[in-house]
Amino acid sequence: MMKFLMMMIFMIPLCFMKNMFWLVQMMLMLIMFIFMNLSLNINNFCNLSYMMGCDLISFGLILLSIWICMLMIMASESLYKNNFYINFFLLNIIILLIMLYLTFSVLNLFMFYLFFEGSLIPTLMLIIGWGYQPERIQAGMYLLFYTLFASLPMLMGIFFIFDCLNYLTIYFMKFFNMNLYLLYMSMILAFLVKMPMYFVHLWLPKAHVEAPVSGSMILAGIMLKLGGYGLLRVLILFQNIGMKMNFIWIIISLLGGLYISLNCFCQVDMKSLIAYSSVAHMSLVIGGIMTMNYWGYLGSYIMMIGHGLCSSGMFCLVNINYERLHSRSLFMNKGMMNFMPSMSLWWFLLMSSNMAAPPSMNLMGEISLINSLVSWSWLSMIMLIMMSFFSAGYSLYLYSYTQHGKYNLSIYSFYTGVSREYLMLILHWLPLNMLILKIEYFMIWF
Repeated sequence: MMKFLMMMIFMIPLCFMKNMFWLVQMMLMLIMFIFMNLSLNINNFCNLSYMMGCDLISFGLILLSIWICMLMIMASESLYKNNFYINFFLLNIIILLIMLYLTFSVLNLFMFYLFFEGSLIPTLMLIIGWGYQPERIQAGMYLLFYTLFASLPMLMGIFFIFDCLNYLTIYFMKFFNMNLYLLYMSMILAFLVKMPMYFVHLWLPKAHVEAPVSGSMILAGIMLKLGGYGLLRVLILFQNIGMKMNFIWIIISLLGGLYISLNCFCQVDMKSLIAYSSVAHMSLVIGGIMTMNYWGYLGSYIMMIGHGLCSSGMFCLVNINYERLHSRSLFMNKGMMNFMPSMSLWWFLLMSSNMAAPPSMNLMGEISLINSLVSWSWLSMIMLIMMSFFSAGYSLYLYSYTQHGKYNLSIYSFYTGVSREYLMLILHWLPLNMLILKIEYFMIWF
């Protein structure tokens, strides 16, 4: 594990050399392919050292992190053209990737907390440094304070666990059960805010709307998955108490997800709509994890990977329109099929993946999550049916509104798209739909 960390650290000087923008991206691709070779010998925890290790959950999420960071650089060509502090931009991405890599691979709970919070700083820098509107300062404050207020009780909880057990190694946590309600609440809350759960989700649409495309991609692709990963790791400690208390989070997330799905139909900003759809999808993931059964854990993991690729690709599509029209409003982005017929196919493919149409990973994830939630209580069927229906509804709403209809008469010249943009969308869509052929790979980690 350390060798990949060293590769990433030694990429930092490259960021400050001239004309190294695309080389950094190629290097990330190289690291990812070398890292993929690890999958040949992953069995339970592999490559264990004193503080770092990798099992299948970590492996999938580290791969997703490197993949999304590579695509972030590809999506941010406008910064490269305008020479808008690209050296610091690349440095920011590499530091963020190092933080994420360490978050997913450390074995110590306190180290996990350290890097979990540390990944917030480069994300904040991306939003405040490369965002568009002056409101980005307010969005940054929302992001920072929501996360920090929820995370401080978690730090106290980690100290308490250390006081009780005298160690914080995540791998050995399964041998113990903590039956303290306050400790349970303090450890769970930070991850629920990060997911985000309904009621503590207000920072997410604000952050997405103000962030540049790279900020939105990393937020939707990886940052929300940190919460799910943390829950999967920490809930092992609270199995007894989880059986009594988890119904609260399941009810809140299902009702909240249903309300947020309806709220998507009211949005006129495309980024805002995709951000709210992320909250709706992650509410299903929270429900699945909180059932604490095999199908729930499996489905939440598949859904996290699938949603990370799908929502990141959707933000890329919105950015492609934004770079041409300088507007994210649905009223401006009408009738795009007249101007960009080839891009219309990619809109359709990613929107269909978002509504969990086959053969996307989202379909397998939703089937597993619905299985787990219905086995927990058949009453959840009512919410799940409506959520699935509305999910298809707002995906079609966004697609039909942007691609069909009479185009805005203020548009008079256009270009349909460049090969970089199509490649970027292919690299989002292919893993999202091809990985379902190796779905057993996601089933053997539990």
